[in-house]
Formats: sequence, structure tokens, C-alpha cells
Amino acid sequence: MSGNEAGLNFSNACITAKEVWKKYGPNEALKGLSLNIQCGDRVALIGPNGAGKSTTLKILAGLLKQDSGEVLIRGHEPNTLEAKKMIGYLPEDASPYLTLSVRENLEYIGAIRETTNLAERIDMLLDLLELRDYEKSRTSRLSRGNRQKLALALAIIHEPEIILMDEPLNYLDIPTQERVISFLMKSRATFLVSTHIMSIAERLTSKCIIISAGLKVWEGTIPDLRKGEPVDTPIESIVARLMTNAV
Repeated sequence: MSGNEAGLNFSNACITAKEVWKKYGPNEALKGLSLNIQCGDRVALIGPNGAGKSTTLKILAGLLKQDSGEVLIRGHEPNTLEAKKMIGYLPEDASPYLTLSVRENLEYIGAIRETTNLAERIDMLLDLLELRDYEKSRTSRLSRGNRQKLALALAIIHEPEIILMDEPLNYLDIPTQERVISFLMKSRATFLVSTHIMSIAERLTSKCIIISAGLKVWEGTIPDLRKGEPVDTPIESIVARLMTNAV
């Protein structure tokens, strides 16, 4: 399926964006981007550096306001309390509260998010991400990998219905990556995962949206990417060609 928006049905979706434009000064980050992600979908947002991936996630998370166009999270504008309760957001190079300990970060964000059974949820995440030995450590003293683990825990502590993740496996060692992937794949949440690494997209998602220079250039299932291609063609080569042809 191409990037053509004609005939799209924007009802009954968890994430909708219609003709979204965003500029930073003279630079256009998004040029009429439209998305229609159904509840339960697991979608990769693929694109080169500067394509508009992080801008898209920030707008969906309510941290940025688009210049024009409509964005809704299950019918609510992203900056509303209703939408924020549903969203878990992991930015690229996330920075938790550095002066708080690991547990204090989790307790604080968990309380703000009105997390049910917060103590049990914190203990589960500390064990899942192997942060138990660091729970009393000030976050500023953590390694970059452990800081990423904490940021991931903060994004999902309230069991959000919709998870927006920007390069979620950055800085994680391979065993931790495997535990995180296994945990996320058991989740019933709707995913939108921004990445430029196709192996991550293939592991975490079943659909992908490719954007380049602020425009959607392709959308479909990951197996659809390989249709009509020689069996031994690397998926990265296919994606790179789609991006290049769009410029």
C-alpha cells in the first residue's frame, strides 16, 4: 500500500493523524503526514535521520503541537489528561530525574500516573530489567544502559494502552534486549516504534510505515516489503530503495 491517503478510514483507531505539518523555522519536519493505527496494532516507524520520526512521536505524545492538521489519541487530543493516561512514551536518549534514585523515579512517575498496585509493579520492573541492585542509587550515577532501562520502566509503569517508543533498545545489552522484547510481545498494548534498525522492527512489530523528508512513502505489513523481491534481498536494501526513490 502506498502513502496515498485517499479513502482512509480514521474512525475506531487508537492513533490518528491527518495532514500533519510541522516546521522548525524554515525547515519542514513533517509535510502533511497522515497515520491510521488501529488498537492492538504494532507498527514500526522507519526512516533515515531527519525524516521526522521523533517529531511525529513527540506530537503524538502531546509534547509538541503541530502547525496544522488533526491528531487524536482514541478520540482525544494528545495534550489532554485523557490521552496522557493512555500513553507511555519513551523518547530517544531519555533522561530520568537524575537527582532521584531509581526507586524514587519509579515511585514518583508511578504515583503521577495513578498506577494500580504500584509497589508490586515497581518490584516486577526492577527484576525484569535487572535494576534491583541499583534501586537506591542516584540516577546520575547509572551507566547509560541502566539509565535506558529505567527510562523504559518509567514509560510502561502504568501499563499504558498505547506505547510510543523512540529507539527503545538503544544502549541495552543483548540479554536485556531479549527480555524486553519478550515482555513487550506479551503486552496487549498498541505500539508505535520509531527505529532505523530493521531487525528491531521485525522483532517488535508486524507493520511498518516508512517516512522520508517528512512524507509517508510506504505503508504495509513487513512481509509485504519483500513481495516481488528475490528471496536473498536484505530487507534493509528494500527499505533504502523506497526511501531513496521518494526523495
